[in-house]
Amino acid sequence: MTLPPILLLGADGFIGRHFAFHFRAEGADVIACARSVRALSEMGFRTLKADLAAPVTHDPEFWRPHLEGGRAVVNAAGLLTGSDAAFAAVHRDAPAAAYAARAPGAAGVLISAVGVEADTPFARWRREGERVAAEHGLVILRPGLVMADTSYGGTSLARALAAMPFAVPVVGNGAQVFNPIHAADLARVTGACLTAGLPPGPHDIGGPERITQAGLALLLRRWLGLPPAPILRIPAGIATAFGRSGDLLRLGPISATAVKQLSRGLEADERPLTTALGVTPRGVGEFVMSRPAGTQDLWHARSYLLRPVIRLTLAVLWLVSGILGLMLPPETFLPLTPGGPDWLWIALARAGGIADLAIAAALVRNWRPGALAAAQAALVLGYTLAFSALNPALWALPLGGLLKNLPILALIAVHAVLERER
Repeated sequence: MTLPPILLLGADGFIGRHFAFHFRAEGADVIACARSVRALSEMGFRTLKADLAAPVTHDPEFWRPHLEGGRAVVNAAGLLTGSDAAFAAVHRDAPAAAYAARAPGAAGVLISAVGVEADTPFARWRREGERVAAEHGLVILRPGLVMADTSYGGTSLARALAAMPFAVPVVGNGAQVFNPIHAADLARVTGACLTAGLPPGPHDIGGPERITQAGLALLLRRWLGLPPAPILRIPAGIATAFGRSGDLLRLGPISATAVKQLSRGLEADERPLTTALGVTPRGVGEFVMSRPAGTQDLWHARSYLLRPVIRLTLAVLWLVSGILGLMLPPETFLPLTPGGPDWLWIALARAGGIADLAIAAALVRNWRPGALAAAQAALVLGYTLAFSALNPALWALPLGGLLKNLPILALIAVHAVLERER
């Protein structure tokens, strides 16, 4: 059947982008809604810029002009971590307003997740989002692990772990069961739900092939063309500690929630829904091996875990630089800064130390990576130009001196590139 016009929430996410492209390829009139729509606009989509955390989006009148003509709502927006206020806005308040603004009889689908019965903020707010969706008559899909030709978040982490050089880490014994579904197949199922007239409520959806966590890791390793490696089983307690550290340092998919999900597995019973719809997703072995891994896939898998390493390395660099700027005795650096009053150089050294410590703290919390990269580059260039003018001999110091600033600038640039995932 022909798809109805669709308002797609969360269109700039990993799942959302696959949905947007699939619905457009199927001939649907798609409005791609996201907090940032620049990339989607460049991809040729009609867009709606909306931050679901903004109170204006919690009013049905905000959405009503974009839902005329029986336009359906597909909600692929969601948070993995965040404050209760952010969870409430994204999972409950803004979606409820959008659902209420639909024309009578317009279809709607919420993309939720399996495991919503877990005791985590993510699961608790997913349950709340499902409650609101059910009240408004939406079909609710609960996928397990969603994979694609591209990757993001947890699937990027899975590729990175599969590409480790000496052993492939898994959480616990690695026997947890998954039945991954390809994002394009999930989009196809979602489109079928929009036209099938299913009753409101939740439906599990996944692929037809079951695979263990260890088996999936080894499958991805074979797909990347890497030689066999032994499985490294990480006890759940140690993995949880890594996850909590990831939460503290904002390391993305390395989180306590992700560790809990891996410890339990992500298996969805897809058979009732696929039988009702007459749609059969591909198995994970089929879609993973349906195309060769490219250079970009191998580079991404090998560099993914270098991203937090680079960030924390830069944080240590700025931390030590800041401490030295604040604590170093003046007699150790004043001979290198001829001209001008001593008090001026001492004040500049202390001010530089404070700036360096602020950058170190921002790196630890991963605060606004783009702006932070620009600030780091500006400071390093400023230091380099200033000291070059004051004392050009610093370029010729035996251990590198100012010459070390060149690879530091390159590292800052590499980190800025790696931090941008969309």
